[in-house]
Amino acid sequence: MKRTSIIAVLLALGLGSSALAKPLETFVASVQMPAWLERGGVKRPLAAGTSLDSNDIVSTGTGARLLLQLPEGSTVKLGENAVLRLDTLSNADGQSSPFKAALNVVTGAFRFTTGLLSKPRRREVDIQIATITAGIRGTDIWGKSNNEKDLVCLLEGKIQVKHPQAQPLEMTEPLTFYVADKGQAPKPVSGVPQDKLKEWAAETEIQAGNGAGSHEGRWRVILGRYSKQAEALSLYDQLRDGGYAVKIRTGHGKGKYSVQLTNLASEADAKAAGSHLQAAFMTPLAIIGR
Repeated sequence: MKRTSIIAVLLALGLGSSALAKPLETFVASVQMPAWLERGGVKRPLAAGTSLDSNDIVSTGTGARLLLQLPEGSTVKLGENAVLRLDTLSNADGQSSPFKAALNVVTGAFRFTTGLLSKPRRREVDIQIATITAGIRGTDIWGKSNNEKDLVCLLEGKIQVKHPQAQPLEMTEPLTFYVADKGQAPKPVSGVPQDKLKEWAAETEIQAGNGAGSHEGRWRVILGRYSKQAEALSLYDQLRDGGYAVKIRTGHGKGKYSVQLTNLASEADAKAAGSHLQAAFMTPLAIIGR
């Protein structure tokens, strides 16, 4: 096949040179703010589409949710008031070489899910949930750490769990959980009641239409328009300190500096974000657009 024909085929399949060269990475697929990224001792609001790396720390505020996409197809979800330290992250695809990661759930609820529709991938993932360590080779788990206890629930697959006050054990039975009260040895593995499982799952799910941003989102909300840059910066700083990754856009006319929250997933999410920020920060505007 001629070179020009090959290029045409690749472009038709969406596999042009830029797509082929795109590096594998962990990134923020969706975020229901407020949320933050701490890197190198500097803390800033976390936006959808942000690339993440080893030693990054991500955190969420009240009512927030976070969805991370890992390079080999797995996802990590965080609930509100959670802190996740990404101690180690490789960029392997799990095929040519295993994807390796060490994740530390300092506090809050999380869920790790493998890509169900993708080809089998090799993974070597350790998740630390305060006193509990879960070794994962391909599974679906939910867990949480708070002031009272540390817990991990096996939804599908198998994991090996470790605790300083107990022997390691392998969990292979779906819908069972392993829990340890603070300062105590873990309790025997138990089954999860269906109503409790639904309650736990809801803690880490992005809530559609509730202000979520997406790396593919096209909606925005304008929160203020100003003639002076200093006035726009005042609102910009206030919102970013609060965990909202707003931007300043420049234009023409009297209100040429606008403070905007972009990449919102839907019109409903944009409306919800605008209403919330007006109530919480008394922002002057909530103009929805694309």
